[in-house]
Amino acid sequence: MHKFSWFYYSLFLAGSFSMSAQKSIIYTHELKDFDRAVYLFKEQQYASAQILFDKVKEDTDNEEVKSDCAYYEANCAIRIGQANADVLMEKFVQDYPTSARSNQAYIEVAHYYFEQGDYVKSLEWFNRVDENQLSAADRDKFNFQKGYAFFNSKDKKEATTYFNKVVNSKEFGSQAKYYLGFMAYEGDDYKEATRYFDEVSSEEKYKEKLSYYQADMNFKLGSFQKAIDLGQKAMAKSNPVEKSELNKIIGESYFNLKQYDKAIPYLSQYKGKQGKWNNTDFYQLGYAYYKQKDYGNAISQFNKIINGNDYVAQNAYYHLGESYLNVDKKQQALNAFKNASEMTFDASIQEDASLNYAKLSYEIGNSYQTVPEILLGFVKKYPNNASRPDIERLLIDSYISSKNYKEALVLLEKNKGPENKLAYQKVTFYRGLELYTNRNYTEAGKMFNSSLEGAMDANFTARALFWKGETEYVLQDFKSALVSYKQFLVAPNATSTPEYKNSNYNIAYTYFKLKDYDQAAAYFQKQIDGGKLDTDRRNDAYLRLADSYFVTSKYWPAMEAYNKVIDAKGVDADYAYYQKALCYGFVSRNDTKITELNNYLQLYPKSNYRDDAMYELANTYVASNKQDLALKTFDRLIAESKNGTYTAKSLLRQGLVYYNSDKNDLALTKFKKVAASYPKTPEALEAVSSARLIYVDGGRVDEYASWVRTLDFVAVTDADLDNDTYESAVKQFEQNNFKQAITGFTAYISSFPKGINSLKANFYLAQAYYSEGQKSKAVPNYQFVINEPRSEFTEQSLARLSQILLDGNDKSSAIPVLARLENEANFAQNKVFAQSNLMKLYYDNKDYSNSVIYADKVLSSAKIDDNVKSDAQIIIARSAIKTGDEAKARAGYAKVLTIAKGELAAEALYYDAYFKNKDGKFELSNTVVQKLAKSYSSYRYYGAKGLVVMAKNFYGLKDSFQATYILDNVIKNFSDFQDVVAEAQKELSMIKIEEAKTNSSIGR
Repeated sequence: MHKFSWFYYSLFLAGSFSMSAQKSIIYTHELKDFDRAVYLFKEQQYASAQILFDKVKEDTDNEEVKSDCAYYEANCAIRIGQANADVLMEKFVQDYPTSARSNQAYIEVAHYYFEQGDYVKSLEWFNRVDENQLSAADRDKFNFQKGYAFFNSKDKKEATTYFNKVVNSKEFGSQAKYYLGFMAYEGDDYKEATRYFDEVSSEEKYKEKLSYYQADMNFKLGSFQKAIDLGQKAMAKSNPVEKSELNKIIGESYFNLKQYDKAIPYLSQYKGKQGKWNNTDFYQLGYAYYKQKDYGNAISQFNKIINGNDYVAQNAYYHLGESYLNVDKKQQALNAFKNASEMTFDASIQEDASLNYAKLSYEIGNSYQTVPEILLGFVKKYPNNASRPDIERLLIDSYISSKNYKEALVLLEKNKGPENKLAYQKVTFYRGLELYTNRNYTEAGKMFNSSLEGAMDANFTARALFWKGETEYVLQDFKSALVSYKQFLVAPNATSTPEYKNSNYNIAYTYFKLKDYDQAAAYFQKQIDGGKLDTDRRNDAYLRLADSYFVTSKYWPAMEAYNKVIDAKGVDADYAYYQKALCYGFVSRNDTKITELNNYLQLYPKSNYRDDAMYELANTYVASNKQDLALKTFDRLIAESKNGTYTAKSLLRQGLVYYNSDKNDLALTKFKKVAASYPKTPEALEAVSSARLIYVDGGRVDEYASWVRTLDFVAVTDADLDNDTYESAVKQFEQNNFKQAITGFTAYISSFPKGINSLKANFYLAQAYYSEGQKSKAVPNYQFVINEPRSEFTEQSLARLSQILLDGNDKSSAIPVLARLENEANFAQNKVFAQSNLMKLYYDNKDYSNSVIYADKVLSSAKIDDNVKSDAQIIIARSAIKTGDEAKARAGYAKVLTIAKGELAAEALYYDAYFKNKDGKFELSNTVVQKLAKSYSSYRYYGAKGLVVMAKNFYGLKDSFQATYILDNVIKNFSDFQDVVAEAQKELSMIKIEEAKTNSSIGR
């Protein structure tokens, strides 16, 4: 620049002779400012230089100076990053197109940006340079920097072109070869990369980097030992990122050389891409551990492979299954083998995984599919597998062990070969038991008959006969039940069955129902003599033995049997005491009878038979001519039970006592009270008849006529016709000709809607409709009976009407009827029936507080069967779940678990697993879920819910693979249970979000 300014200075001298002294001074001053600006530019004081260049440009008239100033001003703007720098440079080129500095301006700006590391901007200016104007030295620098700018911009094609222009350059050749080699390396052209790297390998500054690339290239070329050697050499001088990659190269090289013990330390040190491993990374380390028989660490790596769907994942899941087997974790192994068996990348692995999956399903159960389906599926898919005979053997056993009798039966119906006859006999038997437990007695009977048709095993034949009898008994086909029980007794192997010990008891009850009391007594005695009864059944056997003697007038043996029940102090001791007291009356020991009845009233103040006993006591006083005591006892009975069964009877009996004692006015008062308070009842009719005698004997017929006209149920003139019509219908009813009885009773009610027998006619018409299966038609007649004052028909009508309403569409309408039945029932079974159904109805109506109240009532009853007990416990537990009372729910389900069968047992097991999961007892919870899968797989809803709990358990145990795999399968296989699928999707999303933080394969 200094030389350039003196050139102008010489021109100035040549023309100075014609100029004034003042002009010379000014121009000299401009050159000094220009030189000062150039100096400042060289010192990198660009802002100050720019101001001075701008000043000189404005002050001078010399175009050459102006051009230089414009050039430098734009250059300064670029170097200090002014926003309009490129505009100033463009303006310089436009204003001074012939300036020799134009090309130089482009190249210098490009070099400047290059040195600043702004390769994009440098490339913009390199593209403006006219290469032909560059000197040889400038051209090499230009080509290298432009090539590197392309390289940095990922334009390898252009970068290669410019690097190739300087490969022979003394200054830039080595660098160009390095980058050409690097681009070949990235493009997997290892031959070309090696050629370039070899040419610069002797230079110290490239040695460190080349060892890393050469190690990687040798690994990719399959030269694993050389890759190990080079990688270890490069390790010490590499940065952390490169060390991570070198660990991967060395570890995987050892892995490929099957030196797994040496691979593990290096594979473990790999940090992953951007801090994340992919599925292959987890597989290699897991497999290395697996080959070293370090199954715990192998599992921890394999189970991090989530969403894998390739050859690597299939291998990983297969070896994960084997690892789990080696540490005896069969449920986890089952899931892993299932996953591997569903992938088709390696057919041999798929087949072997399918075999393991089938065997484990048989061994521990399966909630995804029925075990028979899995075993049959394997046989069909792999008919030539060497293990086929073993699988077919397991298939037969699986029908029993899985307890999935319903679906097993479907499969057996399709495969009725001779080899499956025994399985068919067993499955139909167990399916029958299952249906019996669920109270589907008709279908249960069909199953037992099917089991008997294919008799192969004497043990199951005998048991099917017994349960066929049980089903017939429950369906009240007592004659058929007796035949089945008798066949059972003589069947081979019967004595070795669990049913045999109570068989005489069941036969005895059947005879009892058939009213063959002598035979009933004989078999009850046989059962007692056998000595194998539990306490409750033993007491009941004595009680029914006593009843059988009682009915057949064998009162002294009856009393002995009743004494056994009384001494045992069981649930029926009150009934036995009452019956024993009655016996004394039949053996002409009325004084003893009276004593015993009074003792009974003191001993059992809350007995259901208290009103019976008091009524019997009062009548015994009458029979013993102790009228005052009789009247007092009737009064006591009326006071204690104002609307009881015996109230009307007691008033009537008091009237008769007065009548027989010639106290006619007192008698009439009682008779009129009965007629007024209990119209249309048999007691009312007898009261009217008895009153008529008093009026007639006293010559007060007109008074009788006036009174009787006030009674709408007495039509004196139509009485004969009324009775004839009613009696005709009754005869048909008693002969079980229900259709004719319906016609007769309907005609009677139509003719005599308020007749003498209208109450009984409505009741028996309802009974006839019920017997004919026309239950809905029976409703208004039962309703008529229960709307009348209490009678001997009230309780039975309430029970039947409530049952009809329960079987209908509007079950809630049964609630008021059941409430009345509960309050008015004299028979304990009716009270329990009312309470148990109120419990269920309140629960269905989401009235959980009342449902629990009634469940507690049911459980407080001394004489209920396990089905009713489990219903009550489940209601308590479910209500507690609904109301968030977890403590009560836990206790409730724990009790259900001890007595429940079938679906209730499956539900109770699920909640057992659920609560154990909440308590962090993941292993114990999984054990319960496995039991649920093994024993109750037919109840798919609870099986699916159990799987979700199992997934939570596995995630709690840090086993991500098991958790995600189970949840995926729940979503795929249980779409019919949307609530379960929704829960599974929620859990799966949460797990994937967490696992994506460490596994790059997730979410792709």
